[in-house]
Amino acid sequence: MEVDKNQPKNVQLTLDQFFAIREEVTGMWPTGKDIDLEEAIEYHRRLPQRKRMSATVRRAEACGDTVIHPRGGVPLIDDHIELLQYLQNEGGADILPTTTDSYTRNERFKEAGKGIEESKKKGQSALNGLPVVNYGVSEVRRVVEAVDRPIYLLSGTPFPRLTAEIAIASGISGFLGSGISYTVSYSKELSIAKGIQNYQYVDRLAAYYAEHGVEINREQPGFLTGTLVPPGVSIAVSVLDTLLAAGQGLKYYNVGICQNLTLLQDVAALRVLPEMCREYLKKMGYGDIFQVSVSYQWMSGFPPDEAQAFSIISLGGVIAVLGNATLLVTKTTHEALGIPTKEANAAGCRATRQAIKCMRGFRLPDSPELELEMEMIRKEVRAIVDKALELGDGDAALGAVRGFQAGVIDIPWSPSLEVANKVMPARDLTGAIRYYDSGNLPLPREVLEYHREKLAERAKKENRPVAIEMAINDVYEMSRAVADGC
Repeated sequence: MEVDKNQPKNVQLTLDQFFAIREEVTGMWPTGKDIDLEEAIEYHRRLPQRKRMSATVRRAEACGDTVIHPRGGVPLIDDHIELLQYLQNEGGADILPTTTDSYTRNERFKEAGKGIEESKKKGQSALNGLPVVNYGVSEVRRVVEAVDRPIYLLSGTPFPRLTAEIAIASGISGFLGSGISYTVSYSKELSIAKGIQNYQYVDRLAAYYAEHGVEINREQPGFLTGTLVPPGVSIAVSVLDTLLAAGQGLKYYNVGICQNLTLLQDVAALRVLPEMCREYLKKMGYGDIFQVSVSYQWMSGFPPDEAQAFSIISLGGVIAVLGNATLLVTKTTHEALGIPTKEANAAGCRATRQAIKCMRGFRLPDSPELELEMEMIRKEVRAIVDKALELGDGDAALGAVRGFQAGVIDIPWSPSLEVANKVMPARDLTGAIRYYDSGNLPLPREVLEYHREKLAERAKKENRPVAIEMAINDVYEMSRAVADGC
């Protein structure tokens, strides 16, 4: 495959191409040169099953369980170990997090190094995560060896390549992020084409490990932007990201979606998510890929009152179980206040665990309302993905780039200059996400009419017009105190 910087193709990198790019990637910072792929593969093989994320997820999927993992990361290794041990022992987390800092996410490793030194001098965190690239393999392995659970790297970036190399070589067995979702969520100027290529490298790296007997948990994150994203749009992007992962040879790739705190629609979305991915994997000729759904607790504004915040966290546990999610990413009652303490993080895990326990494996029975919502989401996903593939001449990478250019894929409130930003969501009477403005999305007439009717019902009930104020107010709804009408 001739790698065209402007026109990515959904074709697997050859080993020669992969290692040529890898030479550049590992040369970005001195710790990259310390990575020995063969030694790293052997290190993973020696890890016990309890420290392998894919083993934990496969076991949960086979049993119909929902496993939890929080988010979190601090700049100093010993403090990060203390955090993870606390989340393991006091929070009961099944999978432990390592969130990178903002400098690492933007490949500003020199500034990350200064943040480490400042954190040491001041005795408090000067970074909002662990700068894994600066520490390198040997130091990050101290974290892996200090806990008894798998560790998952939450990259939060469209620039993941060296971070992935360091993290995976260190024994971290899961890596979050995808080329489309993270590029349009976290970058203003980076082209979608380049973001896709960056994650094609990560997926090829994970596939290389798998080819040598080491299964890395790769995951597509949905949209963690803290804004309302209609399920149909989110799932359509998950499908395209899945096709890109499969294109690099991955046989293990999970897909996520954020909760909108509307039980019926959230459950419908979680059920449709893996179904649509399987449909298009089969349609595009890919073989069996292990894939489960991941539910992310409410990613937008939280109320400052802890009791009210706990209700959102608990509802998140219920939604995950009812939607058959295998993985659930937890939140804390300190979301409105800043970076949570380890105590608050562990409390969020315990509250979620209790909500899951109270459900006792109960599943929401099929109903005409649930099936209608699922069918509408299916129609939205197929319309968007089919049009993108048509624009890309059957290629998911080209289709994604051209789809955004044409506005047939569009993400509300995206910072990316390549996103049309014409789609505007609003809630209906039940809180479900509807299209106030569907922009240039190629949605069927019956879908658009369904959404309009739902918004009209709310407008009638509230004695107000269907207007842009609905959409704006809904962004802040959950962060307001109950006394203010939340």
